[in-house]
Amino acid sequence: MYFNNVHILNYVIIAILGLIVGKFTAWCNIRFCDNKKIFSKEFFKENKKGLKSNYIFMLLTAFIYISLLYKFGIEKKGILNNLNLIKYVILIPMLLLTICIDAKHRIIPNRLNLTIFEIGLIITFLYGITNVNLAKDYILGMVVGGGIFAVITLLGIVISGKEAMGLGDVKFVSAIGLFYGVSSIAEISLLSFFIAAIFSIVILFVRIVILKSKDEYIPFGPFIAISAIICMFIPTNLIFDNFLLFCKIISEKLMLF
Repeated sequence: MYFNNVHILNYVIIAILGLIVGKFTAWCNIRFCDNKKIFSKEFFKENKKGLKSNYIFMLLTAFIYISLLYKFGIEKKGILNNLNLIKYVILIPMLLLTICIDAKHRIIPNRLNLTIFEIGLIITFLYGITNVNLAKDYILGMVVGGGIFAVITLLGIVISGKEAMGLGDVKFVSAIGLFYGVSSIAEISLLSFFIAAIFSIVILFVRIVILKSKDEYIPFGPFIAISAIICMFIPTNLIFDNFLLFCKIISEKLMLF
């Protein structure tokens, strides 16, 4: 049986891989927060003792892996022809880690950003073997992604005297730019601000009105990571085109008043 020209057995294999990677991601989430080694014998010792599995990580990773396989399929002409699938399979657990760690601790660890950056360079090099122009696009994605958020951070300092977002966000966007290229990283940036604008209103309302909290800080990393996941499945330029359409509709509505 085949789905999108991929045998069902491949879906079973990648689902199992997703469960394993999800379990390891849950382990990494704990170790990163405690600033401990990721690859440690303690992982196996804890599993023998009955380490509590984070089933949210496991099931979510498996679901995304299956979705990626359905979207990109499997080319039989070699590994280099499957780089789109491979790079996102590698990136997903790191994006999930970013969402959890930044949301909880309000920081994106340097070693997580560095890991994304190093793997991104390897992926870019592999793309360059068959297509130099494509590799240049990914390098440009790193520069543009980091540049956009660096400018926003600097403007925040100049205008309000404080950072509009942390340097961890700048490093993070720059690193994932190596996975997406210049056009897609622009879409991710646009989508992240749009999602952040919507959710920030809800989050601040709950904190200030319901919980009576004075904490107005909202980490931006999770919005970037969520946008990056969404952009894995949405065709290029679709976000930008729909955003322009949305702005046009809003402007027309405002002119009526």
